[in-house]
Amino acid sequence: LCTPGVLSLCCRPPAWDRATRPPSRPLQPPGLPLAPCRSFSNNKIQVELDESSGVAMMKFKSPPVNSLSLEFLTEFSISLEKLENNRACRGVIITSAVPKIFSSGLDITEMCGKSMEHYAEFWRAVQELWLRIYGSNMVTVAAVNGSSPAGGCLVAMSCDYRIMAENPKFSIGLNEAQLGIVAPFWFKDTFVNVVGQRIAERSLQLGSLHPAPEALKLGLVDELVPEEKLMEKAAAVMAQWLALPDHARQLTKTMMRKAVLDRLVAHREEDIKNFVTFISKESIQKSLRMYMEMLKKRKS
Repeated sequence: LCTPGVLSLCCRPPAWDRATRPPSRPLQPPGLPLAPCRSFSNNKIQVELDESSGVAMMKFKSPPVNSLSLEFLTEFSISLEKLENNRACRGVIITSAVPKIFSSGLDITEMCGKSMEHYAEFWRAVQELWLRIYGSNMVTVAAVNGSSPAGGCLVAMSCDYRIMAENPKFSIGLNEAQLGIVAPFWFKDTFVNVVGQRIAERSLQLGSLHPAPEALKLGLVDELVPEEKLMEKAAAVMAQWLALPDHARQLTKTMMRKAVLDRLVAHREEDIKNFVTFISKESIQKSLRMYMEMLKKRKS
């Protein structure tokens, strides 16, 4: 049931060749000259790969809020694919280059006033991103250096480990209900796998955004650290995860995530149809227009 072009654990063998390479050298300590990096940058995302350590840094750079537009989603998936196919890359740290925001989530303008064909294309890109990151063979660490609602929360939850800046003004959660939108089953499945059934059920129904200290208490993030130490901590966590044999970690990840991945792959077209039908309803379009108007008033 594997969809062509989707590189996920549900349909891709583990990268055994990575496990046979010599151990990577430790990540570059702060304050020392940077090791040679291979970098590539798109309009929305900057990627730097340190081939000697096997670790890539992926930074969102789509101000003002790193919203997940169709262009952003496409660049994100392509960047992940490039790293996944590079035998030198074993892990990726995902963070933001925009102050105070990790990602604001799905771009509302992609879901309002467009054609049904556009909605389908957009939702397929959202699915693709999740399949790639949730099913990645690489170690994925989210360095959440700002607020992360809705789709931004999904990106962070899909990583293996989440470290958030210790700032009570930063929040994270799946707040779709506040916009009159229902989070799809694979958002829900990911959420339940992170925080458990009861917390996920309550949080999803209320569309809650959890301040950083509360997110830690709920298990939505794994650690809080001062903002200035976030990247240092992310590098240390990555080194810890990369110290294990890749094949054992990858097979364990497959075992834990395969059922959730397979569920979307098996129902992908149905999920797209459901989204297009739902988002095209006039009542939903009205809610989205009202929300966009509220945002415009806030800016002014």
